[in-house]
Amino acid sequence: MIFSFNVLPRFFKPVTLSQVIEDGELVVLTRNSPTTYYEGPDGPAGLEYDMAKMFADELGVQLRIVVPDTLNELLAGIENHVGHFAAAGLTITEDRQQFFRFTASYMDITEQLIYNTQHKRPRSVQDLVGGSLEVVAGSSHVDTLVQLQEKIPELSWSENSEMESDELLNLVADEVIDYTIADSNEFLLSKRHILNLKSAFDISPPRQLAWAFPPGEDSSLLDAASAFIEKIKSNGELANLVEKNYGHADNLDYVGTTVFQRHVNTRLPQYRDWFISAADEHALDWRLLAAIGYQESHWNPKAVSPTGVRGIMMLTRRTAADMGVSNRLDPESSIRGGARYFAHIKARIAEDIKEPDRTWMALAAYNVGFGHLEDARMLTRKAGDDANKWIEVKQHLPKLAQRKWYKQTRYGYARGWEPVRYVENIRSYYDLLRWLDDADKPEAQEPDAFSILPQVP
Repeated sequence: MIFSFNVLPRFFKPVTLSQVIEDGELVVLTRNSPTTYYEGPDGPAGLEYDMAKMFADELGVQLRIVVPDTLNELLAGIENHVGHFAAAGLTITEDRQQFFRFTASYMDITEQLIYNTQHKRPRSVQDLVGGSLEVVAGSSHVDTLVQLQEKIPELSWSENSEMESDELLNLVADEVIDYTIADSNEFLLSKRHILNLKSAFDISPPRQLAWAFPPGEDSSLLDAASAFIEKIKSNGELANLVEKNYGHADNLDYVGTTVFQRHVNTRLPQYRDWFISAADEHALDWRLLAAIGYQESHWNPKAVSPTGVRGIMMLTRRTAADMGVSNRLDPESSIRGGARYFAHIKARIAEDIKEPDRTWMALAAYNVGFGHLEDARMLTRKAGDDANKWIEVKQHLPKLAQRKWYKQTRYGYARGWEPVRYVENIRSYYDLLRWLDDADKPEAQEPDAFSILPQVP
């Protein structure tokens, strides 16, 4: 059922930038999804949320997030000034430009045709005829299909006004429907935990995502938002946010993810309580600690490498001795020793490195050694890049394997590409563990048609 806007608790008249600053509050419409906004283990998260929060901070105002139930409600909310604008992964289309004003684009995506791998892959739009294709009502995917129908009149589809794109992906996975369309960024995040889905082909040319503003004569707030987006594009802050939200998402292939989920069910339950206890002792997230353990040994307590490291956390003899571990093959001792060592490494990371970069740097040091990490940060600074950002340091770590570069460093040669892969794999395992852990928790009470969250400090 489409929510009636005449019973909404609050309306906004068209506002100027100066009015927003005077009111001290920026109200942003968005969608609840991995690519836009969601409640993560450390609070609000998602690329759209991160950008909106950064913009609100720049204006010196509080951010208030409004989450409509459906995309159609969100689009109507823009027109009716329910919020100041929408940061919701919206594609710029000719049809939408008749009703909304858009900022500068912040990301290019394509629309992809998604199918279940248990069935034959469609090779063209013509192959969709006769199958059940369902898309989000009001989405740009509908516009794309309307254009395609002009060439293939027999093409048909259903428009779902109750579900988001990630929910339709689950319907394809469960074989309730044959196909759906998803933006490439959405599918990139979803395919890690919905294993039997693939993209058949791009069903659209590249599209641009932007923030959408209601119609109006004053453009001061719109202009400020566009200037903000252009600024974070040029100074690298947008690249940092994209890397934070997407940079590790494509590291695991289908086979790796399938094996991981099997091990979550068969191996992790034996060690979960020890991961939780050890993490609590050092103020760590147990799922991050478990992800380290999986990267090290696939949670195999008897794992032994050719170089002599052993156990679930694959401790060296020296590290085990320093951490008070007498038997590296004892799983509880190994987990506690690994947690103690990672906490020790993390405490050595420069205080001016903020999260989450601090954690990614600590992981790299855990793998390659603190000295080699500092060498890579030195090379990063020499190149004029930010040595406090993982996205930039990871570009320079592989230089440690090249004589031209490592001869300039204090600690010399290192297989610098290994910590990069190490960190990105752990980030993927960590995200999957958080997703699986959240999926196991009881569902929260259904929100009202519009959830207006408390102000974000």
